[in-house]
Amino acid sequence: MRKFLLFTIIPILSFSQDRDAAERKVTDGVTLHDEGKFSEALDKYDEALKLDKNNLLALSEKAMTLEASKRYDEAIDICKLAIATHPKEDIKTIYLTYGNSLDQAQKPKDAIKIYDEGIKKYPEYYQLYFNKGITLVKEKQIEKSLELFQKSVTLNPNHAGSLNALAALNRDKRIISILASLRYLSVDNKTSRAQGNLNSVIDLMKLGVSQTDEKNITLTIDPKTVEDAGKNKKGMDNFSTVDMVLSMTAALDFDEKNRNKTQCEKAIDKFESIFAVLKEGQNDNKGFYWEFLAPYFIKMKEQKLTEPFTYIAFLPSQTEDVKKYHQDNAKEIQRFYDWSKNYVWK
Repeated sequence: MRKFLLFTIIPILSFSQDRDAAERKVTDGVTLHDEGKFSEALDKYDEALKLDKNNLLALSEKAMTLEASKRYDEAIDICKLAIATHPKEDIKTIYLTYGNSLDQAQKPKDAIKIYDEGIKKYPEYYQLYFNKGITLVKEKQIEKSLELFQKSVTLNPNHAGSLNALAALNRDKRIISILASLRYLSVDNKTSRAQGNLNSVIDLMKLGVSQTDEKNITLTIDPKTVEDAGKNKKGMDNFSTVDMVLSMTAALDFDEKNRNKTQCEKAIDKFESIFAVLKEGQNDNKGFYWEFLAPYFIKMKEQKLTEPFTYIAFLPSQTEDVKKYHQDNAKEIQRFYDWSKNYVWK
């Protein structure tokens, strides 16, 4: 009996040791991948797979490294193997790499099919919606892609990529684009994309407002915006009234009392005005951006956080006044981040 138990236990211990050793190899491979040493990383994953055949972690990392190496067909084959050998395990990242590789291999229809399979199996995984959206943008299916980015940011409100996409693809809808960019800047204010979102906000805020000479300002508002605001039109995501108020507030930049204000101080005035108008129109308007994004900024104003938020959003500008505010008001900056972290999205 003892001999039988001993022979039973030894294979179990050996299997466990092989798996542990394999996963150590995978860890080494990930480090090499992060260093850009893709070929060496792939060698480590293959060593891991020799120790533990079809190890899911090794297959997953190998597929991602093959994709990064632009060896898309090989990545696809590894993803198929992982799906076939691990049908009951968590393989959502496998579906992601599978779809990405198909997309990069210029097979968008196949990529969309795989993303849909992944979404059916993992409906709460935001990244699948986002990556499908990227594929649809390339296919010029903008409206469908916007729906997917809305879904991904609903599942993960801190996903910078989704916010960036919503801001960029809605640039013809000024207020929506500004709100999406501002929310992006609350998540990321340090990268090149942050700089791009800040530049977009600044450009959109001064749209249609110019100083023709020392005493005259030209204010150009889209006639449809005026018409929609005048009718108090209640269409989906209609921000015409907010748009008009922003234009009028932007015109005040040229007022004598505001001429010595910094760009950031002028932005605070604009944000305070449009957040107040969002509050006034909240109950009378519907649509994703009214119901998902607008409440965030309404609550921000109610918590008297517009000022620290604006300086956070303007950090990519690296102007002296912005840097000084961050140095002198660390508690206010942290108060904003604490509030934003605990904000309950609906």
